[in-house]
Amino acid sequence: MPHRVLDNPEGRRFELPIEADAVAAAYYRMEEDVLVLIHTEVPFEYSGAGFATKLAEGVFAILRERQQKVAPRCAFMARYAAQHPEYSDLIC
Repeated sequence: MPHRVLDNPEGRRFELPIEADAVAAAYYRMEEDVLVLIHTEVPFEYSGAGFATKLAEGVFAILRERQQKVAPRCAFMARYAAQHPEYSDLIC
């Protein structure tokens, strides 16, 4: 299964399919024009395999493409953003 991050606006989350029944997700809410990342979740059996990082890479690539302002409130996404200054112009 390809590991491509998709936006699921109805579920208010970005999704990274792992296997047929497993998905890593980054949940968000909108506050005016800012996308607020609130929680990142990877199924326990896949933790430590790099899926959260792949998810973050895909999320920030999508946000870059959209030129979307983002407030990473999730600890993992905040750490990722801090380690990748190329996205600093998107951070609120």
